[in-house]
Amino acid sequence: MEPGAAGDSRPAKPGPCVSGAALAASGEPGRRMPTVAAVLPAGGCGERMGVGTPKQFCPILERPLISYTLQALERVCWIKDIVVAVTAENMGVMERIVQKYQHTRVSLAEAGVTRHRSIFNGLKALAEDEPGCKLSKPQVVIIHDAVRPFVEEDILLQVALAAEEHGAAGAIRPLVSTVISASADGCLDHSLERATHRASEMPQAFLFDVIYEAYQQCSDYDLEFGTECLQLALKYSDTKAKLVEGSPDLWKVTYKRDLSAAESIIKERISQEICMVMDTKEDTERVGYLLEEVLKKELNNVKIVSGVRSHGGRDIQQITLPQCYNFVCVNGAASDFPETQQLLSVLEQSSLSILYPVVVVLVYFLDFKSVPLGQKMESLMWIREFAKEVKKRNILLCGLLICYPQVAS
Repeated sequence: MEPGAAGDSRPAKPGPCVSGAALAASGEPGRRMPTVAAVLPAGGCGERMGVGTPKQFCPILERPLISYTLQALERVCWIKDIVVAVTAENMGVMERIVQKYQHTRVSLAEAGVTRHRSIFNGLKALAEDEPGCKLSKPQVVIIHDAVRPFVEEDILLQVALAAEEHGAAGAIRPLVSTVISASADGCLDHSLERATHRASEMPQAFLFDVIYEAYQQCSDYDLEFGTECLQLALKYSDTKAKLVEGSPDLWKVTYKRDLSAAESIIKERISQEICMVMDTKEDTERVGYLLEEVLKKELNNVKIVSGVRSHGGRDIQQITLPQCYNFVCVNGAASDFPETQQLLSVLEQSSLSILYPVVVVLVYFLDFKSVPLGQKMESLMWIREFAKEVKKRNILLCGLLICYPQVAS
């Protein structure tokens, strides 16, 4: 078992830990969480995807799919360890992903030739079966797919607590299509009543001893051809799983078209907030707030916050939203380059652009009667060159020049 990139010298993990509200919303705010770990089997080759790269490593917005799934799990504070089972040939690739995107609490185990063997190897790592292992055995283990990136803390909490109580639990969804059985001659034999059956999804959770003992007892046939972990718990540990209704966003990236769908979902999520930063000049601030009102009216499903930037930009961190990736910086005609540099420096230090592209729109207002347009355009040409530089750090910078005649009071 190889440990993932870690160490106290690494930057803090981007994104807040969002665990408090979910536990309170569970209806049991006084309940103590068991120790929880997660296992992600990531040894598949992605045959159904039809591409040369295993689907868990396929890029979405230039970032590997598995990184989004790890981020979803890392944002849950009560998940202590995350074990990713990956093939030996992709071990180096996975280590670089962990390091580049600053993933924490991640350890790597070598995947087996099948899904069940990969999960078993991940469980072995948590069971402290290997010499020098720094992981400790949890009370509850969550098993999740590396290619289900949109799992929310609420469903993770529900299956973990249900597993603590019942021994096993899994997310389910209604069947979309009716399941039928064909006869030997290729004709319809019978169909299942769709209303009485459900689709088994991920995540699933187990008391660690229940699922680990089940894997220790299961046959080679189960390890080679089985897919359902809940069935193993029932068959070998006599543990009936509690079924938890899951949300539509638990779907699994399986086919090539799913990559485009996942990208659309991610873009939609990170475009739901805009932070406006204005300088202190009275005219600019006034026009800036007018622009804010227009944006709120036109983008009524987007959260927009604003604040005034003091000289030197020292209070930008207090203005910005913790997880905002879209910024509109409103400037007067005489606003200088160092103030913009200060804003971009704060964004870089926040590590936001490590995970997603950050969009910054610089808005300049110009009274074309007092300042010739050509003169102002020439003074703003630095934006083009600076945009090329910050793009290397995943910050997309663009400028917008708004010309208007100053109305005499």
